[in-house]
Amino acid sequence: MTRGLIRRLIGDRRGVSAVEFALIAPILIAFYMGVTEMCQGFMAQKRMGHVSAIVADLVSQQNAVNVETLNDIMDVGEVIMKPFPTTSLHQRISSVSRLNGTDTVNWSLNDGMTEDPAFTVPADLIGNNQSVIVAEVIYHYDSPADYFLPDGITFRHVYFLLPRHVELIPCTDC
Repeated sequence: MTRGLIRRLIGDRRGVSAVEFALIAPILIAFYMGVTEMCQGFMAQKRMGHVSAIVADLVSQQNAVNVETLNDIMDVGEVIMKPFPTTSLHQRISSVSRLNGTDTVNWSLNDGMTEDPAFTVPADLIGNNQSVIVAEVIYHYDSPADYFLPDGITFRHVYFLLPRHVELIPCTDC
């Protein structure tokens, strides 16, 4: 009786698909979740890069700025980050001039950045007696899933743009 049962079980192929699925499904689900989390982080990084570019572009179009205008422009950056949370979005807008080969910060306004500016103006970007607008953005992306990056990841982007209408954009109350 047991020999007949063993022969029947060896030849039976009805549960093979279920067993294969049970072995492969956890791997595929983990892969899917990892790709999803990676894509979300990449989207956050791209939006953060757009924030720095658009903020620098909006400032570079001005003839003169003040704190209120700069704060409004930084608010645009927060809108661009949507639907991602903006509590960990930190921005700084600066005007830097090169005089006699030395870079000098003319004015700077930040939103949440506490450390000193961490950029150097590339040597061939501006000449002597020219200025550049620098937009720095730091964004800490914390995944809602927290599968692979439980502490999140911090992105940083610096964008340089020359003023469009004047050599130096003054800030009246910075």
